[in-house]
Amino acid sequence: MTIRDIYPTRTGREPVMLYRTDDPTVYGTATDGPIDADTLDSYGDNGFLTIDQLVSPEELTVYQAELNRLLVDPALNGDERVVREKNSDEIRSIFEVHKISEAFGALLSDDRLAGRARQILGSDVYIHQSRVNYKPGFKGNPFYWHSDFETWHAEDGMPRMRAVSLSLALTDNHAYNGGLMIMPGSHKTFVSCVGETPDDHYRESLKEQEVGTPDETSLSVLAEKYGIELFTGPAGSATMFDCNCMHGSNGNITPFPRSNVFVVYNSVENTCVEPFSAPRPRPDFIGTRDFTPVKRK
Repeated sequence: MTIRDIYPTRTGREPVMLYRTDDPTVYGTATDGPIDADTLDSYGDNGFLTIDQLVSPEELTVYQAELNRLLVDPALNGDERVVREKNSDEIRSIFEVHKISEAFGALLSDDRLAGRARQILGSDVYIHQSRVNYKPGFKGNPFYWHSDFETWHAEDGMPRMRAVSLSLALTDNHAYNGGLMIMPGSHKTFVSCVGETPDDHYRESLKEQEVGTPDETSLSVLAEKYGIELFTGPAGSATMFDCNCMHGSNGNITPFPRSNVFVVYNSVENTCVEPFSAPRPRPDFIGTRDFTPVKRK
């Protein structure tokens, strides 16, 4: 069955800004989970929500220890799921962390996380991608502005905007150590990108993305219209945001690391098909083809 591509990208010579078509941001209601009605409305308008304390201080200690253990785990030497910084040997991300780590696997299937995703997306969910991100002091490189959906659509074959990301801070997020920035409301506009997707593009894009990044004119229009919000908060706080939010983060030249565990929940009614703008799907550890729902607990 051929699925019509309503968000074409990497196919034209000029970028195009497309209004989000027939894809609600919120599918559920306040009775479907822990998110109250006002917060759901705000999420629909802005494309994100924050949680002051998602895990307890005792749990946080466990996850911080696991973060540090993975950083030096010899079993991960040479593992393709470990992505290192472009200009150094520093670890940037470890993908498929819910399968590598029992502790993180249990966390990402917890109803405090998956239940909120089900409420927003109005269905069972599966984990499309998971990773821990390390942004070490002095050496953490930036993540340029991007919409995750653009990549997931082009390279993974995600048909529609029915996915949500959750970032749980494992270190304190300050205004000066490379925190997450989002343009609130930008999820309502899809920015198509130019440039064909190279074969095995993921090998370079996970270190520094070039193809699939929005043009400066579109970014300027969105920033002028919506502004930019910078997220700060203590370790244990979390941010959930729509798959099409325009977001990024600066590098970290402070002594204070900024690390987080990141998970993408996709609706089981929005499972991936063949890529819309790439020769083949990315490997499973980046965009899974296993659509088994997260078990309800």
